[in-house]
Amino acid sequence: MGILNVTPDSFSDGGQFLDPKRAIAHAEAMAAQGADILDIGAESTRPYGCNKPVSADDELDRLKPVLPAVVKLGLPVSIDSLKADVVAYALDHGATIANDVWGLQGDPAMAAAVAARGVPIIAMHNRTEVDPAIDIVADVAAFFSRSIQIASAAGIARDNIVLDPGIGFGKTPEQSIITLAHTAAFTAFGLPLLVGASRKRFINSVSPSPPDQRIGGSLASHLYAVRQGAAIVRVHDVAETVQALRVMAAIDLAAVEKITT
Repeated sequence: MGILNVTPDSFSDGGQFLDPKRAIAHAEAMAAQGADILDIGAESTRPYGCNKPVSADDELDRLKPVLPAVVKLGLPVSIDSLKADVVAYALDHGATIANDVWGLQGDPAMAAAVAARGVPIIAMHNRTEVDPAIDIVADVAAFFSRSIQIASAAGIARDNIVLDPGIGFGKTPEQSIITLAHTAAFTAFGLPLLVGASRKRFINSVSPSPPDQRIGGSLASHLYAVRQGAAIVRVHDVAETVQALRVMAAIDLAAVEKITT
C-alpha cells in the first residue's frame, strides 16, 4: 500500500504532494513501482500530535482534485480519513476501501457508512493518550475485539475487516516496538493484518534519524511484520519495499527448493 498524503503537515512528507499535479504524479510513480493499493489521506493524522484538524469541507477540497485521476490508474484506492462524510464521498467516487485510524470507534457514523457500501474497512488501533504502564499487546487485542463487534452490529461482513495495530499511534516508541514484535499474536483474529511502520518515530529511538532517512528501519520492520503474518504493509518508499519483499520471497523459495530436493 503506497501512501499519498495530500496534506500540508503530515509528519514525513507534509506539503510535498499538496499540489494536485504533484500528488497525481506521485500516485502514478507508486503504481509503476509496484504498489498494489494506493491510500489517499487529505488530513494529517500524524501520530505524534501537532497536526491541525480540518473540516470535512477542507478535507474534501484537497481530495476532490486528486481522487478521480488516482482512481483511473486502476489500482484499489483506500481513503484514509476519520470522518464518515469524507469516507462516504470517496467511496461514492471510486475509492473501494475505508481506512479508519480510530477503528470504527471515532466517528459514530463511520460503521454505517462503510456497511452501506459493502467495502473493506481497515480498523486501526489508537488511543487518546499514551500510557507507558499498560500491556500494549492486550490493549490492541481488546480494541480489535470492540472494532469487530461494532462492525458486526453495523452489518459489515467479517471478511471485509482488516486489522491494523497502529504502530506509533497512542504508543511510546518502546510500545510500538513491542507491538511489532507481537504481530503474530493478532493473527488469532483470523483477519488480514496491515502494518504501517514506515518512517515512524520508534525507528529514531533505535537509530537516530529524521523521517526521510528511516528507510532501513522501515524495511526491517515491514519484512519482520510480513514474516509474522502481515498481509499488507503501508509504506512511503514503494520501490525499496517491493524490492525487499521480492528478494525475501526469492530467498524463501530457494530455501524450500533446497529442502525438497
